[in-house]
Amino acid sequence: MLQNLRHFLELIRFSHTIFALPFALLAAVLAWSQPDTVFRFRDLTGVVLCMVFARSAAMAFNRLLDRDVDGLNPRTVERHIPSGRLSVRAVTIFTIGCSAAFVGSTLLFLPKQLPLRLAVPVLLFLLGYSYAKRWTSFCHYWLSAALMMSPVAAWIAVRNEFAVTPSLLAGVIFFWVGGFDIIYACMDADFDKEEKLHSIPSKFGITVALRIAFMSHLLTIVALFVLWSVAELGTVFLGGIIVLSWLLLYQHWLVQPNDLKRVNVAFFNVNAVVSFGILIVGCIDIWVRHSL
Repeated sequence: MLQNLRHFLELIRFSHTIFALPFALLAAVLAWSQPDTVFRFRDLTGVVLCMVFARSAAMAFNRLLDRDVDGLNPRTVERHIPSGRLSVRAVTIFTIGCSAAFVGSTLLFLPKQLPLRLAVPVLLFLLGYSYAKRWTSFCHYWLSAALMMSPVAAWIAVRNEFAVTPSLLAGVIFFWVGGFDIIYACMDADFDKEEKLHSIPSKFGITVALRIAFMSHLLTIVALFVLWSVAELGTVFLGGIIVLSWLLLYQHWLVQPNDLKRVNVAFFNVNAVVSFGILIVGCIDIWVRHSL
């Protein structure tokens, strides 16, 4: 059982949940900081469970849909379904279970109705990403659009409304994730072209793809400063995003068109720091402002 659990956690890259969960938690903290909002532990539990189950369902579905392609790609041939460590049936049951658990977790937000009503459309959009690279080179931004829903959804879960602040935070995610997913896709540019799969690196080449990723991260930095201004955050958040902006640009020094050996460092290590960094400086900033 423990080995199967480990296989499933590896299948969905559970550790990569850290990319989106901090943004959802920051949106929730910003929502709770509003004067007319009451903190409920069940809302916090619901945000975490919904994030984990939604991402797990989407990742497992992606592995199901891509199992034949993964079996042909030297970089992914050892993934769990092509290598036989997990069966198609087991991953299908896991996907259905996580999808049901995601929808069920929205019941924690009752009597607020919006989370439950939006659960199925959101889930379908998340699962739809798996088809994107079969018809559009801009599939990276479908992924970023899927992840950008996390702060909006968390705000809705807490306040049962749409608002500008979580939408700006969503904009940060959109450009940030799109940029680093383009960098990651550079490793499969030749394979995608051979198999007629769509991506920005396979369509435009690695050099142009890295330039697009760089521009996407410049827009991320702009969105961060707009968020700081509109949400009326303080100097702690400002100092934090200056450092994080430098980190975003640093990963473009790590990855060069003729040297992709450090893509995994740029993809995981740098972006994990960016994600948790935004949550930490945001929470500290809110705590400092409310304690004055």
